[in-house]
Amino acid sequence: MTQHLDLRDGGTLDYHDAFYAADDADAFFARLRAETPWRQEQSRFGPFPRLTAWYADPGLTYSYSGVTHHGSAWTDTLARIRRDIETAAGTPFNSLLLNLYRDGHDSIGYHADDERELGVNPVIASISLGAVRQFNLKHKKSREKLTFDLAHGSLLLMGGTCQHHWIHGVPKTKTAVGERINLTFRNVGERPA
Repeated sequence: MTQHLDLRDGGTLDYHDAFYAADDADAFFARLRAETPWRQEQSRFGPFPRLTAWYADPGLTYSYSGVTHHGSAWTDTLARIRRDIETAAGTPFNSLLLNLYRDGHDSIGYHADDERELGVNPVIASISLGAVRQFNLKHKKSREKLTFDLAHGSLLLMGGTCQHHWIHGVPKTKTAVGERINLTFRNVGERPA
């Protein structure tokens, strides 16, 4: 099922709950879990409650929360997924942030992907593999909240002014859940002076 939402203040959201068939999603999860050089990054507030990795075209860097990533070269698996996502989103992507949520204790707090090097109205494409986790969106002013259970093999596209007016996150859960890998594609440019 594909769902399109026009969000308050000009944002858009498209959710494809079965972008990848279960067999493909299973194979991608197994490969990425084994092949990715996962790291426990540290911010000024302590260790991130998840593991991360960053892949990008040559020469790109990406900074957020006090961490600067220097991209690894694209693997064959990631290059294939990248082509699929670029076709679906109708836009190119030059970088990918991966997050591994090991269990319900791992999370990411509310934030916007609004770093200056992402441009004015960035398109953010997110693939979910593995355990289903809750994804929350909250409008910065009205506090309106939307919640999605992101399925194994699903694709979520955030566009328009979404990153200006909405924040999003994956909360902790006390429910017993397995591992989840999230692939977040973005297009990184030069950081304006």
